[in-house]
Amino acid sequence: MNRFRIVLLMVLLIVCIGWENGFAEMQSITVFCGSANKPAMEEIAAKFKEDKNVEVNMIFGGSGTLLSQIELSKKGEIYLPGSPDYIIIAEKKKLIIENSDQIVAYLVPAIITPAGNPANIHTLEDLTRPGLRLGIGNPETVCLGLYGIELLEKNSLLEPVLKNVVTFGGSCSKTANLAALNKVDAILGWRVFHFWNPERMEFVAINPKQIPRISYIPISIPVYTKDVNLSKAFIEYTLSPIGKSIYKKYGYLSILEDAKKFAPEAAVGGLYTLPDKYFEIIKDLWKK
Repeated sequence: MNRFRIVLLMVLLIVCIGWENGFAEMQSITVFCGSANKPAMEEIAAKFKEDKNVEVNMIFGGSGTLLSQIELSKKGEIYLPGSPDYIIIAEKKKLIIENSDQIVAYLVPAIITPAGNPANIHTLEDLTRPGLRLGIGNPETVCLGLYGIELLEKNSLLEPVLKNVVTFGGSCSKTANLAALNKVDAILGWRVFHFWNPERMEFVAINPKQIPRISYIPISIPVYTKDVNLSKAFIEYTLSPIGKSIYKKYGYLSILEDAKKFAPEAAVGGLYTLPDKYFEIIKDLWKK
């Protein structure tokens, strides 16, 4: 009996020590994160885990695909798309807590080329040159693709540029890699892509008057969160000086006035719907 008590006390002591060290109460959150945030959010997640003793499960992808995953899996503490388009959709579907979204940073459209700009591209109109190989984000699931199609449509360049598109990226990071790995002559992307990998990519600024809309990155809380307070803590950390400094380090613009310098007359955020003309052009191209 005495021997049993000693063993029991030893077990209790081990449990108490583990509890004190934190491994017995390690919390976790799942973050559905648009790939437009990838380099900054990977670093923020690592620091949050280190500072707050919370495991962060990052799921990256296209904003639309991620929203579908949240809807199907009915889980997630954070939804962080690459533009407010999908926040509007998420609110309509009642997939995020109302008014939980806050702005993290702003994104400006740009032409992204491999280092050295070997195809000598300097304007949107240059993208219509025969023989160019172009890439864009899939506009049906990637916010970047939506902005690219809107940009082309507003400048009457939709059909001639789409004729040169040879591939669609499944997320922002996959689209950026098309330029970084020299698989295309250019992509329609975000200005920030260059700062992710400046040795492999450079950006060509678009005429400010040609940019109809700039984007911003919103962070929000899905209705399925298992801990609202923990979700709020992660948002606060992302918007803190620590989080903002990390986004700045990777070239993101956290102040609206700085983003507007590249497109003073552009709208900010909002929702864009793919035009019927896009589907007609794509259908005709597939036939060929």
